Amino acid sequence: MLGKTANGLFWMYRYLERAENTARLIEAGQRIALTRLGDSDAEWRSVLESAAVLPGYLEQHDELTKDAAIDYLLRSRDNASSVMSCIAQARQNARLVRTAITGEVWEATNAAYMTARDVLARKVSERDLPAALGTIRQHTALVRGMTHGTMLRNEIYDFARIGTFLERADNTARILDVKYYVLLPSARAVGTSLDNVQWETILRSVSARGGFRMEYGGRAGPREITQFLILDKRMPRSLAFCVSKLKDNLRYLGAGDNGTAPSLQKVNHIERMYLSHDVEAIFDFGLHDFIQKMLDLMADLSRQIEIDYRFYE
Repeated sequence: MLGKTANGLFWMYRYLERAENTARLIEAGQRIALTRLGDSDAEWRSVLESAAVLPGYLEQHDELTKDAAIDYLLRSRDNASSVMSCIAQARQNARLVRTAITGEVWEATNAAYMTARDVLARKVSERDLPAALGTIRQHTALVRGMTHGTMLRNEIYDFARIGTFLERADNTARILDVKYYVLLPSARAVGTSLDNVQWETILRSVSARGGFRMEYGGRAGPREITQFLILDKRMPRSLAFCVSKLKDNLRYLGAGDNGTAPSLQKVNHIERMYLSHDVEAIFDFGLHDFIQKMLDLMADLSRQIEIDYRFYE
């Protein structure tokens, strides 16, 4: 496979995952804001920070308001990570690799773009926001479903999965980091009793509420949520699950090199050194420090994959 084809597949699926994650993040911010007393606009600073777009927003706006933040995350052309920008970039990459994906995957991607263009053609009102976010999630899920249902399990599929799980791991880490510290009364108040509605919002934002309730029932505290979102390999958006899938697909790609590819070695290192301990070790290390380390490692892994598979040649 040509490096530019691998690159297109990798980024097509990263952008689709990012669009869905941003939609979920907006929904989570909306729910948390509704549970707060006083000025709910301040909550949107953490949402923008979690999406890693706060500096760009502040360059474009003099003040931070809920309406402006939501519009920036949903529709802004100045925000390369807005939902509309991500879906447009996913479609552009899909066009570049049109011969590598099935007709069903292309049609689902194109439909996601056209639907998002219509839904986000104008500023979305607060009343219409839940329906708009739900529509976006459904269409990105349809692309994922068509991928699973129609694509051969070959190197094309591997690059699609690698892009998906790298983006998903990055998103889960960011949400857990920013939201955890926003909701705690103080950054060191680990174990403080918090409002269950706000804790459940963290789980909702990564589609983990149902699975968490099955495992832990009504208990929802810092350690249980950290265990579930970082270390539980059964939870499809946990860091451990994402890293295990990255390892599998990188191993499939490098079946003939006996595991010597630098990117595979890096993902093995992440799993062995950071995701093979219990939750108490993470708190001893420092949750914020741990997550920042994971984000750095994921960014480094992404760069190494680009090098190993000659994305720009």
